[in-house]
Amino acid sequence: MAAPHDAPTAAELITAVREFLERDVIAGASGRLKFHGLVAANLLGMVERELELGSRHAAEHEDRLAELGFTSDAELAAALRDGTLDDRYTQVRAALLASTAAKLEVANPTYQAMA
Repeated sequence: MAAPHDAPTAAELITAVREFLERDVIAGASGRLKFHGLVAANLLGMVERELELGSRHAAEHEDRLAELGFTSDAELAAALRDGTLDDRYTQVRAALLASTAAKLEVANPTYQAMA
């Protein structure tokens, strides 16, 4: 993290809270508290992965859009709706699968292992 903020970084703080929930709260909890602790720990894991991977994912997404000739998801969606890309199925499919894989890498990386 750049100045003016010192250590720990936002990512380190999130990791500390997630680990506290996993080690100390969830382990000793049951029922509703355990469920909500698991949800909170999972969400913090998603935030950690987004902080780690977000910049790379954003750049890769921009590159995929540019390769298709667009500058935004809205432009791509409009082209998909009006059939402009019907003759580029393979290229569009590859781009959409890559975007979905990036989303899964943040949301739940274990889903990719199952594919």
